[in-house]
Amino acid sequence: MLAGAAALAGTTATTAATAGAAHAAGAGTGHAEAAASGGAGRRARTAVFRNVRVLGAARATDLVVVDGRIFDGPAPRGAKVVDGGGRIALPSLVDAHIHPDKTTWGGSWVSRRPASGIADYVAQDVELFRGQRRPVAERAYGLMSHAVARGTRAMRAHADVAPAYGLAGAEGVAEAREQLRHALDVQIVAFPQHGVIRTPGTAALLEKAARTGLIDMIGGIDPIGFDQALDEQLDTVFGIADRHGVGVDIHLHDRGEKGLKAMRGIIDRTRALSLAGKVTVSHVFCLPGLTDRELGSVAADLGEQDIALTTVAPSDSLVLPIARLREHGVRVGLGSDGVRDSWSPFGNADMMHRAHILGWVTDVRLDDELAECHRVATHGGADVMGLAHADFEPGAPADFVLVRGECLPQVVVDMPRRDMVVHGGVVVARDGEFLD
Repeated sequence: MLAGAAALAGTTATTAATAGAAHAAGAGTGHAEAAASGGAGRRARTAVFRNVRVLGAARATDLVVVDGRIFDGPAPRGAKVVDGGGRIALPSLVDAHIHPDKTTWGGSWVSRRPASGIADYVAQDVELFRGQRRPVAERAYGLMSHAVARGTRAMRAHADVAPAYGLAGAEGVAEAREQLRHALDVQIVAFPQHGVIRTPGTAALLEKAARTGLIDMIGGIDPIGFDQALDEQLDTVFGIADRHGVGVDIHLHDRGEKGLKAMRGIIDRTRALSLAGKVTVSHVFCLPGLTDRELGSVAADLGEQDIALTTVAPSDSLVLPIARLREHGVRVGLGSDGVRDSWSPFGNADMMHRAHILGWVTDVRLDDELAECHRVATHGGADVMGLAHADFEPGAPADFVLVRGECLPQVVVDMPRRDMVVHGGVVVARDGEFLD
């Protein structure tokens, strides 16, 4: 447990090249001045959030927003004024790994049966899907809007794609994304939960999802342990991504040599197809048990190819060694995973709670360690998704939450209600409730 605390302590944020470029494109006084003028005679959307304590600072200040970005000058005339009441302003959160298509959120309680492996869970997924009276779009919208009310600005949503569902999962999440486009940035992964090779017809559905522009990324799952077809699965997944210009996000639960062999295959294909910066591996349970030397070797390859990783902090033994990975420039984000689905009755899509869990399972104690947990749940996820940091710098996205509290570490521990959630300078949730 103490090793987990050390893994999070004393780290320096490493901004992904894509996120850094996005931030640089919108940052600076020049950008803010152009926004304030509105350009081409257009009147800019402006707001002032008065009396807020940015990142828990002792003194309150005003946040000026012009056209959805932080402005470093005085508020333009006629700006809308919102009173922050001395609350702490914190960057909005990013859920780098969630499955909104599977959720039963907002519906009747579901009693779950024993399961002994992925195949059993998959079978129960199908049974639950067929028994749902509410369509995917409705259930996904309910969960995703709830996430917004808890302070989430963006998420990478994995949606099952298999013959049992066709593209219904991805289409439902896409519909919910469209409904929430003013409040939430969403990337959709076509996730072959049933296997790419072991379930005939899946590869054709993945190809269709990419060809039609329905999704942003192609997924994969345990090429050895579950699909039992390492080269065939990875060739299929990376081939689709390469042909259609989409990214890759592969679930890798395999541990030991199985997981490392799959990881080497992912690194090799990323290099061969020049997909650096477009590949993510989720969970990656094969990394936490490595020696420091072994981990350093793998991390160096991941950093060289700019392959991102995500963790859901399931336990002290399976959470990724985030600080060590970032020493090699590896982008690491935090996610919710499944929320009240056939796999588990738990989950709430609250990334502040997930930051709290990250601190809990890694046994952190110090203020900077707790602040680092929050950083992974905000800027870490933004790096994985290629988004600019919502860091209150001039030109940064005006995506933030207002909470009552003393300081950031205390907020991570106590998880107070998100009194106000702001996305692009617009209030999208108040008092823990999403504003339709």
